[in-house]
Amino acid sequence: MHDIRAIRENPAAFDAAMARRGVENASSSLLEIDEARRAAIHAAETAQADQKAAAKQVGAAKAKGDEAEFERLRALVGEKKAEVSDMQARAKELDQQLTDALMSIPNLPYDDVPEGADEDDNVEIRRWGTPRSFDFTPKEHYDLAGVADGMDFETAAKLSGSRFVVLSGAVARIHRALAQFMVDTHVEENGLTETWTPVLVKEEMMYGTGQLPKFGEDSYQTTNGWWLVPTSEVTLTNIVNGMTVAESYLPRRYVAHSQCFRSEAGSAGRDTAGMLRQHQFEKVEMVSVTHPEKSREELDRMTGCAQGILERLGLPYRTVVLCTGDMGFGARRTHDIEVWLPGQDSYREISSVSVCGDFQARRMNARMKPADGGKPEFLHTLNGSGLAVGRTLIAVLENGQQADGSVTLPEVLHPYLRGKTTLSADGALV
Repeated sequence: MHDIRAIRENPAAFDAAMARRGVENASSSLLEIDEARRAAIHAAETAQADQKAAAKQVGAAKAKGDEAEFERLRALVGEKKAEVSDMQARAKELDQQLTDALMSIPNLPYDDVPEGADEDDNVEIRRWGTPRSFDFTPKEHYDLAGVADGMDFETAAKLSGSRFVVLSGAVARIHRALAQFMVDTHVEENGLTETWTPVLVKEEMMYGTGQLPKFGEDSYQTTNGWWLVPTSEVTLTNIVNGMTVAESYLPRRYVAHSQCFRSEAGSAGRDTAGMLRQHQFEKVEMVSVTHPEKSREELDRMTGCAQGILERLGLPYRTVVLCTGDMGFGARRTHDIEVWLPGQDSYREISSVSVCGDFQARRMNARMKPADGGKPEFLHTLNGSGLAVGRTLIAVLENGQQADGSVTLPEVLHPYLRGKTTLSADGALV
């Protein structure tokens, strides 16, 4: 959410930044509503002052026995009271219109975010690892012999429909081991606080992190008004909703392993094979709440945390800065990490790390009180996958596959699998 005062003071700068995101003349409609809102507030205040002045004169007219003046003033008090009520209602209506409009406009990109229309204009900033050379044609994860019995899409379709999966046996165990490895690494090596939060949230929490009002169709809502979280970013970030914290409270760095739910409304026909794009999936999510002056360096730190998981697993990846046309609604700058999938012969997103500045904090009314006693200011928030568990499972299976359909598993997972090192061609851990 944006500061209307900043827009009012420099609409040209706001329009220029929004134009980079494909939104033209963004300030005009906002300032039109703001001007009408301020006029209604001023009219209400003027009418209220007139009402009070007339009310004071009513008693004097009565005391003088001036019945005509008394009646005129009494009628004037009634008129002004009605006018105050009307103008206050109008101001409230316009205030809500302004809030709704501000909540529907994306965040301002940092100046160093590359210009571009789509993913083809993203800029690579790091590459790690060399994709393995195979002496056979590598398969996608769901075609591997060792995976066949443990990744059941037919039963999932019977239970829930398309874009669900039932994992069982060794495959389910590897999936669980990956999540445990990620959380342990983030807690023990990266200094994050392990957190467990609900997957059902109130509507205002979805507004707080920017999923609503613009992207409601991408999530699921229950019949009693709760929303299923598309990511635990929603709950972790909203921990500070409505709070004013001391500067010494910061930074707060959280990590949570949770179920996530997405309708994938805008991705019809994309990645329908396998478990790359599911309605229900697991993710290890990182969220940082920081001092405003520290958020940019925190973006690099969080990116390094996610990259480190892939490096420990021995999975080649590249990191790109998203261009203005590909960046998410609430982000000021985003680093996407893409893991190499030999079955697709391409890099695919496995983590997206974003700095939001004060965009979410304004929506949540979350502030920091400076240590020097200055005026409270809005916090900064960041979020990122550390990592998407299902996509990491895909990468482990595809990169470790052998010609016979077995999979050699990363060394860091061996302790989580009671010393087992391989998913055999017949689906057993050995």
